[in-house]
Amino acid sequence: MPFLTLHSTRASAPPVQPERPGGEILTHRTFLALSIPLMLSALSTPLLGVVDTAVIGRIPDPSLLGGVAVGTLIFNTLYWLLGFLRVSTSGFTAQAQGAGDPAGLSLSFYRPLLLAGVFGLLLVILQSPIRDVSLALMTAGPEVEGYAGVYYNIRIWGAPFALANYVVMGWLIGVSRVKGAMFLQIGMNLSNILLCLLLVGALKMEVTGVAWATLLSEVGAAAAGVIWVLMLQRRGRGGASLRNVINLRPMMQMLKVNRDLLIRTACLLTVFFLFTSRGAALGEDTLAANAILLQIHYVMAYLYDGFANASSILTGRALGERSAVLYRRAVRLGGIWSFGLSAVLTVIVLLWGSELLTLFTGMPEVLELARQYLPWLLLYPLAGFWGLQLYGVFAGATMAGPIRNSLVFSLAVFIPLLFLTVPPLGNHGLWLSFIVFTLGRSVFLWMYLPRLNRLFLTEKSAG
Repeated sequence: MPFLTLHSTRASAPPVQPERPGGEILTHRTFLALSIPLMLSALSTPLLGVVDTAVIGRIPDPSLLGGVAVGTLIFNTLYWLLGFLRVSTSGFTAQAQGAGDPAGLSLSFYRPLLLAGVFGLLLVILQSPIRDVSLALMTAGPEVEGYAGVYYNIRIWGAPFALANYVVMGWLIGVSRVKGAMFLQIGMNLSNILLCLLLVGALKMEVTGVAWATLLSEVGAAAAGVIWVLMLQRRGRGGASLRNVINLRPMMQMLKVNRDLLIRTACLLTVFFLFTSRGAALGEDTLAANAILLQIHYVMAYLYDGFANASSILTGRALGERSAVLYRRAVRLGGIWSFGLSAVLTVIVLLWGSELLTLFTGMPEVLELARQYLPWLLLYPLAGFWGLQLYGVFAGATMAGPIRNSLVFSLAVFIPLLFLTVPPLGNHGLWLSFIVFTLGRSVFLWMYLPRLNRLFLTEKSAG
């Protein structure tokens, strides 16, 4: 299996240079300098929906808040399914950067951008059936559904731009322009806040206002990002013809990687859907308590994204440069810092977990249940950090097959365990199944790591 499958114009790849770690020694300081902006950028990702919900929540009408919350959930789900556009773009771009291939850098942007446009237009064309099916699954009341429909009907037109922004972010991360990627995300969220305050606070447009604010901020961020990438490519003398962009062989390879990442995301959605539905069957208070604990879990996952994305960049660059030292160093530092983050998060939950819960709700019944199941979150960091870290490593290598398989295997463990443990253990069985699933992601992906290591050894001996 070759390291580089995107750049078909290269006759052969240079051998691994075991003594040259990417042109410089990767230190803890340089790894953190790359990781921290990526971490902040990842944390800003869900803020669009949070801002919409917070602004509309100031209006004393629960139907308005429910409608925006449902509409936001629809888009979060759609875009999460298509989040592979950012991940695969980062991997291919980092490989081209490491190989010193300006044409490959251009192609690693134009090809996924074309794909983002196609997916975005499909979402727009199919907007009515997507809306109707989504609202039917939500089973909300008629007023909430009406407001959710208003929000959805406006924001759906931003789908091509939201997905283009994924590609822009992936490309900028791939070329280590992490601060620029972070500022783009911050700019998008700031513009959303200002537009929400103007359209909702001043012009009293309510749900229509927050939907237009989010749409305009997505369009603005995508336009600014695409223009910036084109300027960077012109400065780097990159460029690609339309014929090379739509070249079938590398395009199919990119689609194969994205297909595997899509399957991975579908497995995750299945887990969270089953988790939520089984929790709902245990009562409204249990459902609310689980929702709070899952929100804390999401924050933890986004924090790990910073280290995973840094490892993805460095792994892709190592493959492009054929640097075994950089690869080994990236895996090692990523593991060390992810483990360190796990220890910190565990201590925070242990010492201040109850105080964190009060930030989400003041209802005593829900708080009591959340505190009862909070100890399960103590296990999440240690169970999941290695799998999340290796996800970045394999994504940087554009080896999506092991990522896909690890999620499929973990899901195959989760489903029977869920149905075996929930009847006797209740919500504790639900959380036990989820923690085992999380541990499975780490163990199953770790089993594929020797395969990636052998690729380096094979290239080294061949060189």
